[in-house]
Amino acid sequence: MSNLSNRLPGGTLRRAVRGLSAALLLSLAAGPALAAACPAEQPGALVPTDAELCRYLTPVVADPSGLPLGAYEEKLGLFLRNFCHRDSGAGWVRDKAVRDTGPFTTVLQSGTWTGSYHGTHAPVVIWYSPEMAQWIRDNRGPDDEAKATDDAPVPDGAILIKEMYPAPAALCADVDPLKLLPTSGAAVMVRDSMASQDGWFWGWFGWSGWDPDWPARNDQNRLAYMGFGQYCMNCHASARDNLTFSSAKNLQGEPGTPLVFLSQDEGESKPADPHHATVVLPGDDANRLGQPLNTYSAAFAAAFPPDGTAPSWADVPKMPSETYDNVWMPAGPPDGHGAYLTSDQCLGCHDAGSTGLQFDMTRPATGEHAGKLLNLSPYATWRNSPMGLAGRDPIFFAQMASETQTFHPDAADVVANTCLGCHGIMGQRQFGIDNVLAGEDCGAFGRDLVDAVPYPPDNPLAEFADYGALARDGISCTTCHRMVLGEAATAANAGTPRNACVEQRQQFLNPDEEKFAKTFTGSFLVGPADRLYGPFEDVKTAPMETALGIVPEHNATIQMSETCGTCHTVHLPVFDQGKTVGRVYEQLTYPEWAFSAYRTGTAPDGPLPFGQGERWQSCQDCHMPDTEPDGGPSRSRIASIQEYANFPQAEFAKPAEEIDLPVREDFSRHTLVGLNVFLLKMAQQFPDVLGIRTQDPMLTTKGVDPLVATEQQMLDQARTGTAKLTVSKPEVTDGTLSATVTIENLVGHKFPSGVGFRRAFVTFEVLDRLGATIWASGASDAMGRLVDAEGTPIAGELWWEPDCSARIAPLERRHQPHYQEITAETQAQIYQELVSTPPPPESRGDAALQCGHGAAPAGQLTTSFLSICAEVKDNRLLPHGYLPTDKRKQIAAALGANDDMAEDAGSTAVGDDPDYQLAEDGGGGTDSLVYAVPLTDIRGTPAAIRATLNYQATPPFYLQDRFCTAEGPDRDRLYFLTGHLNLNGTEAAGWKLRVADSGTVRLEAE
Repeated sequence: MSNLSNRLPGGTLRRAVRGLSAALLLSLAAGPALAAACPAEQPGALVPTDAELCRYLTPVVADPSGLPLGAYEEKLGLFLRNFCHRDSGAGWVRDKAVRDTGPFTTVLQSGTWTGSYHGTHAPVVIWYSPEMAQWIRDNRGPDDEAKATDDAPVPDGAILIKEMYPAPAALCADVDPLKLLPTSGAAVMVRDSMASQDGWFWGWFGWSGWDPDWPARNDQNRLAYMGFGQYCMNCHASARDNLTFSSAKNLQGEPGTPLVFLSQDEGESKPADPHHATVVLPGDDANRLGQPLNTYSAAFAAAFPPDGTAPSWADVPKMPSETYDNVWMPAGPPDGHGAYLTSDQCLGCHDAGSTGLQFDMTRPATGEHAGKLLNLSPYATWRNSPMGLAGRDPIFFAQMASETQTFHPDAADVVANTCLGCHGIMGQRQFGIDNVLAGEDCGAFGRDLVDAVPYPPDNPLAEFADYGALARDGISCTTCHRMVLGEAATAANAGTPRNACVEQRQQFLNPDEEKFAKTFTGSFLVGPADRLYGPFEDVKTAPMETALGIVPEHNATIQMSETCGTCHTVHLPVFDQGKTVGRVYEQLTYPEWAFSAYRTGTAPDGPLPFGQGERWQSCQDCHMPDTEPDGGPSRSRIASIQEYANFPQAEFAKPAEEIDLPVREDFSRHTLVGLNVFLLKMAQQFPDVLGIRTQDPMLTTKGVDPLVATEQQMLDQARTGTAKLTVSKPEVTDGTLSATVTIENLVGHKFPSGVGFRRAFVTFEVLDRLGATIWASGASDAMGRLVDAEGTPIAGELWWEPDCSARIAPLERRHQPHYQEITAETQAQIYQELVSTPPPPESRGDAALQCGHGAAPAGQLTTSFLSICAEVKDNRLLPHGYLPTDKRKQIAAALGANDDMAEDAGSTAVGDDPDYQLAEDGGGGTDSLVYAVPLTDIRGTPAAIRATLNYQATPPFYLQDRFCTAEGPDRDRLYFLTGHLNLNGTEAAGWKLRVADSGTVRLEAE
């Protein structure tokens, strides 16, 4: 064995692989005449030449869970490159010949035959290990066809190697399979029943264009070629039993004839690439969707001067590659250890085009994307939404750095665990569940665990890699589809290990709330690990149950706004010097809707006071639309799996009634977008920094890149579904040009809503006859800072000195108030929420500290979510039909919340503006203000006016606060991304997104 061991390690192993690959290339070059007949044919047999090496590798390859993935793949690659599986002397058995897995058709176009292959795989020759071949003989013979299940499970260590060849099979059918080089690689299945619930290791191997998945590369971020819980189950779960369609008829030496499919091989047809190779080789996954700036923007550097050496392309901190994010259902009946799974466990079925044969959940794209498909599947629309990106959101992580380093370092562990309970919810929760099941307390899930990866295997956080993968996967599939709401469901699931840490979270965050309000800040309970909840009745349970051990069930609450409201009502403690001094609502998007004309008037436990609003719509009606652009219903199957009626025939498949899916008329898209185009642009331009892929892993080049499609959804929502702006005819009277601007809020909650730092502002311009701006309120510079006529930021735009050395007059809380009339360029109407910290200790005296609704602002303006002592301003646009405080309190009580929820959901510092005075039957929906511009201030002769409403998800003052209050990788990453983000020529140019526009309104000629 000493000679063998000298061949296996490190560089020697790599030299052996390179030498073998070179020999294969030489053999290909030696036979050009053969290529015309069978492109895969080689002049000699490709068989094992090193029996000792194969004997060493065979038990290693038969035990995929025995090594870390990268190390196992390296050994498997050596095994296959040496053709160790083509060893009949060792008991390996192959198919009788190359065989099709579906029909091949040709069409005569312009005098040329064009071929198209429709197989579930490319034409195959499968090789079976001795254990696998014997199992097939015992369980898959002619006498077994009528059975409902196999007599015995596939034994551990059994292996199938599906070598794949050019289509159709007739091209190579007459060639000795030993002389064929698999031109499309090989699909691999290795039985390992104790490693995963489905009991198989899956993968694709290529004799060229393949390398191990670990270490993952941030310039690729590809869907892993191999691993447990892979997408292959979207077809294999339709097998009768044991997730394989294997039949003894295919084995060499066994009686019977393999299935035969239509094969039209006229002329010099050129078949399309087999789908399996397309899935795992989608090209350069790291292609940027837009070119970032090569160097820091001059405007950015001027606005936010670097503190020391700014991170560069070479050293910007990168998030771990998405390739590592693979957490599958453990072996055995699902329990608490499998409460949360990464989305790659769902994408095989719930992403469009994953079988390569059916394209449900798509529609043809138009315009510049004509010829491609829009991917409307649950996975693709969710993956690139802010929810799908939540676990990698660079803005969130910089915010958390500020919270733990500067705002509340004395409570850093509590802060991180609380914040990651939403943005990294699956990792944080699974970490707590596993601790409880081990007899320990819930523990605190820290920022370092989000970066935990399994490579190299001896790294300090490798044992936490699953939690890191779950956290980075964002607010993912098993987050929402395991949620239980309502008193009965909550009682049935309370007191279980899977919910023990959630109940602690409820007590910490919502100690005085009851019923639904107990679930605020993402504190909902979940059902058992063997159940998932969806909106449809009469679902086909067999595929998911086979693949994951999970039974999908109908649950009406998944379609109710409360499913969204549990996370989009954020109730947090107020920390002061390490102590909790109160609790406030940091976000109130759900209550804003529940208090508006858009409310449905019901909740999981029944009707709410005042019933349905006049404009009633659920959150899902807007954010998960189920209609087409023409207003008709969306119709689609809800998954892409191997069905019985519309797939090539396969032996030992489940019956049609178990796997054929109905077309649903209420197919909802998981778009889940607001207006954060800025985050989407970061994802498009910096996939290597965020560790994400830009191309869909299933639809690949056939589809519009999902990040582009998601941005388009945001732009459509901004222009047609957010706000409407109108201006009155401008008049000139007594030396003043005046006009009234009216804005109507079209959304079912405040605008803006969500995190308090989002803002919208009005830009009002006076134009000369050539269209040049000669006076403006709400003008902005290249970084989106609102500026006066000299380009100087107006009051409230800067919170810090440029070098971050000190706050600017912090206790003055400088900001733009709510205006009913604007007369100067130093004034701007900004719709926003501003909050302040507790007053500094030295100014309190002996008075007891009071924080919450009604507390007078006495501290400094803050972006800290956990320092909100008082509200300084909230003039955000109210939704239509907004109820007065007393009625809001009644709805809050019915939801289990206290009066403060109703009070905090009101407006602050809007004076006597009648647009914010709510009548008994509700009000809101619009705001009007007058621009009265002295002619003496206008730099020219006015000829027209124009007003626009602009949106900023991350205003300049917010970015400055991040750069001045945080340090380390998360701060540096955000600094690099915002400094290099190229918004030129985009809808977000100038760091503002235009939502509504009056167009040019001309003055009446005198």
